[in-house]
Amino acid sequence: MAGRVIFHIDMNSFYASVEQSHDPSLKGKAIAIAGNPKERRGIIVTCSYEARAHGIYTTMQVHEAKRKYPELILLPPNFERYRAASKAMFEILRSYTDLVEPVSIDEGYVDVTELAKERHALSIAEEIQQRMKSELDLPCSIGIAPNKFLAKTASDMKKPMGITILRKRDIQEKLWPLEVIEMHGIGESTAAKLKRLSIETIGDLANANTGLVKEKMGKNGLRLQNRANGIDDRIVDPESIYDTKSVGTSTTLPVDETDEEQLKVIFRQLSAKVANRLEAKELAGPTVSIQTRSSEWQNHTRSITLKNTVWKSDDIFRHAWQLFTKNWNGEPLRLVGVTVSNVKDKGDMTEQLSIFNFQEHAKEEPILDLMSKLESKFGKNVLVRGAKYKKTSYDSKTSFSKDFLDDHDHNRK
Repeated sequence: MAGRVIFHIDMNSFYASVEQSHDPSLKGKAIAIAGNPKERRGIIVTCSYEARAHGIYTTMQVHEAKRKYPELILLPPNFERYRAASKAMFEILRSYTDLVEPVSIDEGYVDVTELAKERHALSIAEEIQQRMKSELDLPCSIGIAPNKFLAKTASDMKKPMGITILRKRDIQEKLWPLEVIEMHGIGESTAAKLKRLSIETIGDLANANTGLVKEKMGKNGLRLQNRANGIDDRIVDPESIYDTKSVGTSTTLPVDETDEEQLKVIFRQLSAKVANRLEAKELAGPTVSIQTRSSEWQNHTRSITLKNTVWKSDDIFRHAWQLFTKNWNGEPLRLVGVTVSNVKDKGDMTEQLSIFNFQEHAKEEPILDLMSKLESKFGKNVLVRGAKYKKTSYDSKTSFSKDFLDDHDHNRK
């Protein structure tokens, strides 16, 4: 791993920048992309730097943003436009090396170790940044470091249009004084656990007793401690984006909801959305999770891991609703979500018969018998289940949608 040169490219205010590129009259103006500008559930997905200067930020509610800055221009998301821009962005990166790992629609890692033997890494980064601006009219920030963690950290240090080099020898000065919550990979829950161990800064984490960290935080704690010391051996893996681990969706409710029947309808709708996305990607998983957020902004997650995998709407709903009714205390809710995780390709899975699915398998028996006869007469691959042919799904119209990965999949083929 010695001597690696890793870039992390992060497109600045990507959706807003794409809109400003598409309509130059929006440049220099405070604009925001919102999921549903006309309802309370509308939240700011992203906003331009001009909007940020007026106190607007991502995840802010639309009505709050308009009250804070009435001149804010709200635009609905155009996902096809963003996918096209993302595809063009990654095409530029792949013109330098095949070692490009997309992380999301607007960011990715690039391993330029070999290229950096011929050209200075800073020169390569400047050229990439200039090409993004001149060819796509999109700004980006680039972090340069010997590993992925430091590269990601570096790209966050200077926005927009920044290029930052972060070496291991810099971490004591630049990272260790920061609070642990500022560290990539640490959320509020983990930060709270660390605080209970008297670990408040990244430096505290880096220098904490390893045995204590392992005892209280497990393997994840040791991994974070390594990161705090600038240690990260993960490779830039172009294939990793195809390894989907979970499929989920959530919704912010128009009002703080307490009606159980209405919540039941919503959970059924969310389960259907998750099922559609699982079907589109030919995935199934054994773990069903629910997420709730109360009117007081208290987040709760509950999950169950089953013996069999699920992918059908009714099955997902049944387990999600059981989890909800078992754990909900009647408090008003502003957000609910459903997720199926530990997912794998359905073709790679076997299923145990249960009271819920044996009738379905029994119905398939005559079909399987006919298939067997046809295959024995005409050959093994004469019939293929239609489910093997994946279809593109647009059910998840959120900033976290990974539908853009289909574009990379097509490129790979």
